[in-house]
Amino acid sequence: MSATEDFLSPLEEQEVIAAIQKAENNTSGEIRVHLEQELFKDAHERALEVFHLLEMENTKLNNGVLFYIAVQSKTFVIYGDQGIHKKVPLDFWNNTKNLVINHFKQQQFKQGLVAGILEAGKQLQEYFPILIDDTNELSNEISRG
Repeated sequence: MSATEDFLSPLEEQEVIAAIQKAENNTSGEIRVHLEQELFKDAHERALEVFHLLEMENTKLNNGVLFYIAVQSKTFVIYGDQGIHKKVPLDFWNNTKNLVINHFKQQQFKQGLVAGILEAGKQLQEYFPILIDDTNELSNEISRG
C-alpha cells in the first residue's frame, strides 16, 4: 500500500468526510481534503496547483478551502480561495493549522483532520454563513494525487 492509502483507514476516511459535511452545514464555504505521497516543490505552490486541478475556484463566493497533505514529506497546508482572503485577517488559519499539526505530531491523523475541518467550518461561518439556497458545490470525497 502507498503512504496515502495507509494515512487513513476506510472508516477514518468516512469520518473525515462526515466532518466535512458537518462543517459545511453551518457555512456556505466548501472544504476538500487532498492527499499526496510526496512533495517535490514548494508546499504552497503545490496546494495552489491542486486547488485549481480540483476546480475549487469555481464556487459562487470563491470560498473553497483545501486541506493539502503530502504524507511522506510530512507537509500540511491549508489553502483558502480569494473570496476568503478578502474578508479575513492574515492570521485566520493559524489556530486551525496549529490544531491539525498538534494532532499530526502525535500520529493522530484522522483526529487532526476532523478537528481542523470542524474548526474551519466554525471560523468560516462568521464570514460565510449558510445561505438559504446553499448547495454543495464541491465533492466532499478525499482526493488523492
